[in-house]
Amino acid sequence: MLIRYKKSFEKIAMGLLSFMPEVSDVKMLQEIIKEYDENEQWQLFLWKDEDILGAVGVRIDSSEVIVQHVSVNPSHRNMGIGQQMVQRVSELFKEYDVCAVEATETFIEKCESERPSSQV
Repeated sequence: MLIRYKKSFEKIAMGLLSFMPEVSDVKMLQEIIKEYDENEQWQLFLWKDEDILGAVGVRIDSSEVIVQHVSVNPSHRNMGIGQQMVQRVSELFKEYDVCAVEATETFIEKCESERPSSQV
């Protein structure tokens, strides 16, 4: 299930985001988390089964939700968690177009191509 990030999950969220190759160091991680904490246009969600296994971060613009970060615990990859997170974000922000930044573009395109509704 997708849950909204809160400060008590900061270390978990930083750990998950650190698995993204584009997030290179602790200072960058701290800046990203600070932006999610302070900027209403930036929203971070965590995927929770029994444990927190993934994170997806978005930036909201006037007509778009831009997926900036997607990360899943390496021991739980290839189980569809990332795809479920993106699908849930699409459902939460159904009035917006879901877009990607360069770092998440390939993954978002893959998720969209594998959605049941797009298979004809």
